[in-house]
Amino acid sequence: MLKNHAGLGFQRQVPLPIVHEDLRLSPACCADIIVERSTLLELKSVQQLLPVHEAQTLTYLRPSNCQIALLMTLDAVMLKDGLRRFIP
Repeated sequence: MLKNHAGLGFQRQVPLPIVHEDLRLSPACCADIIVERSTLLELKSVQQLLPVHEAQTLTYLRPSNCQIALLMTLDAVMLKDGLRRFIP
């Protein structure tokens, strides 16, 4: 686990396993960033967040065991327009 300048631990491109009933498949997707093993951060470079981006973030949130997910686009003019929070 890496640490940022504030001392927070984070991991980049974290593989997420797919589990169906008792069958565990190899990781097919990766979370962009997981901070302190509790917050999933999914970054996009689009002008507007779409429902498909929200669905992807929720899909990643379940196997990550994180308490919260943040979906953020880097191209929004105002932060409030490009940030979504998800709590399972």
